[in-house]
Formats: sequence, structure tokens, C-alpha cells
Amino acid sequence: MNGLMKLDRIDINILVQLQKDGRISNVNLADAVGLSPSPCLQRVKRLEQAGFITGYEAHINLTKITDSVTVFTEVTLSGHRREDFMKFESAMRDVDELMECHLITGGYDYLLRFITRSIEHYQEVIEKMLDAQIGIDKYFSYIVIKSPIMKSSVPLRSLIAKHNPIEFGA
Repeated sequence: MNGLMKLDRIDINILVQLQKDGRISNVNLADAVGLSPSPCLQRVKRLEQAGFITGYEAHINLTKITDSVTVFTEVTLSGHRREDFMKFESAMRDVDELMECHLITGGYDYLLRFITRSIEHYQEVIEKMLDAQIGIDKYFSYIVIKSPIMKSSVPLRSLIAKHNPIEFGA
């Protein structure tokens, strides 16, 4: 444990609060986690430097801007060598409409989530991917009808075991 520090209850509370509101003022954050502003700011900076906080972003209400379609896509690759996966993942980084790409276990290789203007736009994206010869053997698409539950924050407290503290470099 050379040079490693542990996340304590206050660090976790800071992360939970920042997930709820990344624009919270340092004074309000300090109050919410039971610290004075100066030590709170020091902890936030330490969490940022250690890579626990990777950025701050705005959540956009897309329905107020434009119509869109969310599509989940199962993809199976034709080859299963390391270079096949690397080629596919590299190509996926350049697809603007791709929101998530997960390598998974089971009956197919990847689960993708796209957001497009329309079903026709989604089909254009898929056809471009197929034309790029990036190793897609087959794909299955699932159009989202409704998303009654969507969360942007992870359940940090319930994911962390109390008897298993997280450590990070000082």
C-alpha cells in the first residue's frame, strides 16, 4: 500500500453529491458533506487528480430539441481474433450516433446503443458500417418504444462494500 490513500465516507459523499449536481457550488457541496469549504475543495481536486472524477457534463433534454430514435443493436463478428475485436472497436469510435458499445458474453459479441434522427437514419448508419468491412457477420436491431426509467448516476453507495475500501494513489 505504498503511497495509496483510501476513499472515506466523505469522499464517497462528495462523489454522490457531484453526480446529482455537477454545478453545485463548493460552499453548498461542503455543507452537504459536512466539511468547511477549503478542505472540501481540496478533496474534490484530489478526487479529480486521482481520476475518480473524469469530467462534468450537462444533461440535455433531447425531446425539447428534436425527434430521435434509440436503437439497441446486437452485433456478431465474423472473426474472433484479438485483431478482429480491435478493428471493430476502432471503427466504432468514429460513429457519432453510437452512444455505447459493450463487449459481452452470450450469443453475440457486442451490444450497441445508437441515437439517430429516424429509423431511416439508423439504417444509413448500419449500412455504412457494413460497407466499411469491419468484420460484422450479423446484427439484430431493437427499436426503443419508450424509456420509462433512465438514470445517469451510478448507485455508488450500494456498489461499494463497507468492508472493502477503495484505494487510489496519493
